[in-house]
Amino acid sequence: MKEAVSCGGVVIFRGKILLLYKNYKNRYEGWVLPKGTVEEGETHEQTALREVKEESGVDADIVSYVGKSNYRFTVPEGIVDKDVHWYLMAAHSYQSKPQQEEYFFDSGYYKFHEAYHLLKFANEKQIVEDAYHTFQRLRKNNLWTKQ
Repeated sequence: MKEAVSCGGVVIFRGKILLLYKNYKNRYEGWVLPKGTVEEGETHEQTALREVKEESGVDADIVSYVGKSNYRFTVPEGIVDKDVHWYLMAAHSYQSKPQQEEYFFDSGYYKFHEAYHLLKFANEKQIVEDAYHTFQRLRKNNLWTKQ
């Protein structure tokens, strides 16, 4: 079994959550959060910020660590066990541009309940729920000062 580590973001602007629509040769299709593989010499935080920028064109700042998800998938070489570290991020604007080279064909910011129901994977739904609760708590206590 091969192990892999990725990092990504739950990116919020004015209370709405950034999602990307991926369509990989009509085999892998659906709304997801931006994330990607840690490169040599990068911290998890650097990876998360870089991947958000590359996949969505969004400039954001990390607010807090949300947690880790884990899943397995099969590739021709065998099974991959992947950990994904997630960060709550504050975007600088609604501007986004999906990275078509990575098969992202749409992007947008959605209200929590819309984002939750659009997301393809259960583990990402849980991460969004956890991140959004943190966002609400910070905003209620006037600690969400990014927007």
